[in-house]
Amino acid sequence: MTTTLRPTEPLQRGADGVLSRHYQVCVNSRPVGTVHLSTDPGFGAAVARIGDLRIEEPDRRRGRGTVAALAAEEVARGWGCRHIEIEVPSDAAAALRMAAALGYVQRNRGMEKRLGTVPPELPEGSRGRPMTEAEYEVWLENGKEHYAQSWMDRGVPAEEAQAKSQRDYARLLPQGPATENMLLSVLEHEGTSVGTLWLALREERAFVYYVTADERFRGRGHGRSLMLLAEIQAVAEGRRVLGLNVFAGNTPAERLYESLGYETTRYSLYKNLL
Repeated sequence: MTTTLRPTEPLQRGADGVLSRHYQVCVNSRPVGTVHLSTDPGFGAAVARIGDLRIEEPDRRRGRGTVAALAAEEVARGWGCRHIEIEVPSDAAAALRMAAALGYVQRNRGMEKRLGTVPPELPEGSRGRPMTEAEYEVWLENGKEHYAQSWMDRGVPAEEAQAKSQRDYARLLPQGPATENMLLSVLEHEGTSVGTLWLALREERAFVYYVTADERFRGRGHGRSLMLLAEIQAVAEGRRVLGLNVFAGNTPAERLYESLGYETTRYSLYKNLL
């Protein structure tokens, strides 16, 4: 039997250059599932993304998904992509096994925590306050550099990582600290600034985009205090779920989030296309 991808629409090209196309997964011309292939708007044309790969129940556990993913990789190569990525829910054990067998490795994972109606308290001597304009300028440049370096540490070429950093910050903070639904805060302990927090308010949840304790004061529990500050702000804004991303290999952060009750919801995996 032959498993192929059959386009269900013309190749779409967005105003930002993103390519996108939906396909049927077919076995001997018989539709058995669907898959969506696109390029990543954050990285540009160099990175493809497999989305919504689904095989109908009667045809599962027969290798259809594996062959469909390999076919999607060939299409991505034809588009000129050098890397490909996929997101898998944390409870999709079969999909995670398939991705591992195909050579995908974890880049980061999404985590969430359900919040109550009563916010936690910060340790004595600690308080959060809004970031000033002067602090924002320094924070912005450091944040862009750190974000780009995080991608470079995971194999992304420097030029692509820096371009992604510039695009993402410009998209998410178009009005700087005055951007609607973005809270930029400084954590102080006994009057000294010890860390920063970037929290986004979405319709039903809040999301931690960036959190960091000042290097001079690490190992003193300020990272935990910053995450408690995120919970305080989320609860105050009526959000009952707090999410974040953590890069693979950032063991201290992973342990901190797990100790605070965060659970993994999805994995972001990637593969180089040789």
